[in-house]
Amino acid sequence: MQELEFPADELPTVDPSLSDYRLTTAEIFYHLPDYPDMVQTYVWQELDRLPDFPKLHDFLGLWEREIDGKLHSIRVAYVDIIRPGEWLDTDTGNDIPV
Repeated sequence: MQELEFPADELPTVDPSLSDYRLTTAEIFYHLPDYPDMVQTYVWQELDRLPDFPKLHDFLGLWEREIDGKLHSIRVAYVDIIRPGEWLDTDTGNDIPV
């Protein structure tokens, strides 16, 4: 593997517009149309922007307009897509600070 080196004044930067984005996962619980006492799950995942989750809200709006299964509840989790690198010492299994 080739290692890249950059002069200190030319370090690559991350687009600031990505800073609010997270990999967002929603577990959507909904009632089956033919068996309303039964609840089914659907998992949705997308890059979405905190704190408002506009893509998730758009999807849920589409769900309510176009899909017969009435929403029961939704669980949302998210993780940063850009974070500091992690190194692991394969001999000891210890993290190496970056």
